[in-house]
Amino acid sequence: MSEWNAMGHEGRDTLIRVLREQAEASLALAEVPGVWEAPTASAGWQVRDVVGHLVDVTEGYFTSFDVARGRAEGGTEPHGLPAMAGLLDQRARSFRGISQADLTGRLRTDLARMMEIIEAIGPDEWTGLTVPHSYMGPLPAFFYPAFQLMDYTVHGWDIRQGTGRAHGIDGDAADLLVPFMFVLWQATAGTGADTAPTEVGVRVSGRNGGDFRVSVGPDGLAYEPADIDRCPAVLEFDPGSFVLTVFGRGNFGTLRGDRAVAERLLNVFFRI
Repeated sequence: MSEWNAMGHEGRDTLIRVLREQAEASLALAEVPGVWEAPTASAGWQVRDVVGHLVDVTEGYFTSFDVARGRAEGGTEPHGLPAMAGLLDQRARSFRGISQADLTGRLRTDLARMMEIIEAIGPDEWTGLTVPHSYMGPLPAFFYPAFQLMDYTVHGWDIRQGTGRAHGIDGDAADLLVPFMFVLWQATAGTGADTAPTEVGVRVSGRNGGDFRVSVGPDGLAYEPADIDRCPAVLEFDPGSFVLTVFGRGNFGTLRGDRAVAERLLNVFFRI
């Protein structure tokens, strides 16, 4: 189902549609009177900090694309993912002096500009244009609309979670994000010389689902579609629970087989 594979240009229109939906839904939540200092499920952030975070990262992407297109100087070394959580927290909280109306208005303006940038990415540039990321280094252009979808989808979930009401994560968004969750696992695996080799099967439902063999060891994490029937442990997820698990929002999914093996995998990651 190529229209659901956002890593290829065939999935571009689906990604843009779902991103617009998730962004509008999240902004509508943040604009409700009286919610500005309400708690969320994101690392002690209030709603205003989520909006500050979205402004921070989106405006950083403008610079990244200017560098990629030769309109600005590059050369700054990426911070690296281990430093990401602390730096993003500081920057998100730095916007606390701005009013709800002004900061949500600024984010709407930023979103409109970001959508113009995304819609201008051509078929060859989707995978062929290299854009520097402040934490991860050079990445193909398609990661940036995916990052926006991650932020609006997961942080929209965070705002809803903070209300104490029952709710769920959007299915279309979760389906699109599943392939990126394996990449995120790979990037946040805190492995080293003393990491015991571990192999776990992961089964995910949905449009981008399937069976995957995930291996961790001293050299990091690798994953591939595979027959997982003989894996010592298997983790089963629906798309939404997989996204929320990878983002550290809870311990979801179904564990089958050797619990100790599965938990070695699940506890190898650092949070961003």
